[in-house]
Amino acid sequence: MSVTSTALPKGPELGWDAWLARAHLDLWLTVFLLALGTLGLCVLYSASGHSSDMVVSQGQRLVLGLIVMLACAQVPPEVYRAAAPWFYGATLLLLIAVLALGDESKGARRWLDLGVRFQPSELMKLAMPLAIAAFLHGRTLPPRVPTVLWTLGLIGLPTALIAVQPDLGTAMLVVCAGVFALYFGGWGWRWIAAGAGGAAAAIYPLWQFLHDYQRQRVLTFLDPERDPLGAGYHITQSKIAIGSGGLFGKGWMNGTQAHLEFLPESHTDFIFAVFSEEFGMLGVLMLLTLYLTIVGRGLVIAVRGQDTFQRLLAGSLSLTFFLYVFINMGMVLGLLPVVGVPLPMISFGGTSMVSLLAGFGMLMSIQTHRKLISN
Repeated sequence: MSVTSTALPKGPELGWDAWLARAHLDLWLTVFLLALGTLGLCVLYSASGHSSDMVVSQGQRLVLGLIVMLACAQVPPEVYRAAAPWFYGATLLLLIAVLALGDESKGARRWLDLGVRFQPSELMKLAMPLAIAAFLHGRTLPPRVPTVLWTLGLIGLPTALIAVQPDLGTAMLVVCAGVFALYFGGWGWRWIAAGAGGAAAAIYPLWQFLHDYQRQRVLTFLDPERDPLGAGYHITQSKIAIGSGGLFGKGWMNGTQAHLEFLPESHTDFIFAVFSEEFGMLGVLMLLTLYLTIVGRGLVIAVRGQDTFQRLLAGSLSLTFFLYVFINMGMVLGLLPVVGVPLPMISFGGTSMVSLLAGFGMLMSIQTHRKLISN
């Protein structure tokens, strides 16, 4: 049996899909991500009050993210597996450094300035699935009890460091990125049910450690009308914007909630409300279709992965992307507490976009570095 790399035709007859494969880019993921990024810039222009500067800034971050995606796609999966423990360890040290040296803003210490200002917690969103997938690679699956406990330890340590910054939204995403990899490794529903039960039992003790604003968010989620002009203002105005969009929406740049400044954070966490008001239910269904198509393509790549590491990593990255969408839309609709998770590729912000596109670069690496196995 021999293993050979997949061969591509040479010459002018190469199509777009073949050229993208030569660059280690997946055709469908590339097309859908570019469409999503372009749509995001259009929505941001409206949500920001026609701010060209903000759109240009976001466009620059999008280009940077695409360059990072292209670079990550060139790296073979075997290199990611070998580097995973080192990347995890280095990111863990950066999270520890944040506690001592990080920049504090609005009561949170999340940023580290090492010549370039960034959030190490964003790196952990990539380091976590990489580390868990590499740890489970070569081990007996479904994982046995000692393996599960070690895995939960790898997940729990950085999660605690992120939670005390405090950044519960990112901490939750990091936990889920690790748990998704564990789930794809065959972690049974009994373990998942036990973990959910343990989390439920820990709600009351954890409540004592929450900051006042975090408690307020939970109470507002349970009853937004208790303080409609204060803590519940965001959710109330968001629901008004979404409902006023109707079936077809008011049209691009014709929304009133954001333009008349009724809707706070309209260009970041609550940009989905702006989109819903302007494009209506049909636009929302189109956006959901685009998101689910991207997630579906990622899961197809996971199924085609040629070893345990590739399958676990691709599956975890795909479901983590879905979780971004689910949490953001859920909190804007008032179905989840507000936790500050952006809408992927739509909300204004650079660090999250770059980390997401780096993850898609890893997915493309898994897809385009596949090998043909022949006798």
